[in-house]
Amino acid sequence: MLPATSKLCAAISYRHLRNMTGLRRQAAVAISQELSRLASRSPGPSTWIHQVRRRSSLLSSRLEEKPFSEMEMSYIKQGEEALQKSLRILEDQDDWKTETVAGNGDRVLSKVLPDVGKVFRLEVVVDQPLDTVYGELVDNMEQMGDWNPNVKEVRILEKIGKDTVITHEKAAATPGNIVGPRDFVSVRCAKRRGSTCVLAGMSTTYGAMPEQEGFIRAENGPTCMVLRPLPGSPSQTRLTWLLSIDLKGWLPKTIINQVLSQTQVDFAKHLRQRLAQ
Repeated sequence: MLPATSKLCAAISYRHLRNMTGLRRQAAVAISQELSRLASRSPGPSTWIHQVRRRSSLLSSRLEEKPFSEMEMSYIKQGEEALQKSLRILEDQDDWKTETVAGNGDRVLSKVLPDVGKVFRLEVVVDQPLDTVYGELVDNMEQMGDWNPNVKEVRILEKIGKDTVITHEKAAATPGNIVGPRDFVSVRCAKRRGSTCVLAGMSTTYGAMPEQEGFIRAENGPTCMVLRPLPGSPSQTRLTWLLSIDLKGWLPKTIINQVLSQTQVDFAKHLRQRLAQ
């Protein structure tokens, strides 16, 4: 039914597309292509993933706003790509292996993906309502270096519309300088749909932020954090963090795996401390 509907919509809108120019025409074509792509995707996502994916098309909402430049539209598409890739990874429940289980129930899982490499998945419950957690991670993201020792600085380089930002993050060196200072330039997309929030991102290039002296430019993504109220307890939030990072440099995989899984455990601890203040 959906493939036929998308073809019908494309046919009806063709004469309108001929009269469109520039980015608005490109966006309309992209939406039609996205409908066809979604129609061919195999069914079976969980309820919260389906809710976000069904309403997450950034391009459709942009048609009613001011036109974006070609570069801005490129960043918007990258953010959407990071969101969709992350949700597909989290949707697949097979082959996850346990890395760490803390005494409070926090878990870090991992799996190896052919086109991405090893990814890590943190599952925790935070004793704070979703709005509080969302505000700290999104609205106050530039303050993360104040409470997370693994982060030296997070700076917003550019805001694009309501949902997309370009950021520069500096990671602190690990104890003993086992992993030296890294930095990242990322495009981030924040989507809130009903009771579910998704904060997705991936590495990008940004002309005004070239590689910095004293830092190795690492790459991340697709990565995301998913926030949902704990069923039956709206004062608590279930947080799922999908982490995918290429630290670059000459580092043994055993060290990388240990550092990344410990980074997620530490993040949960420091986030709780911050929210409790």
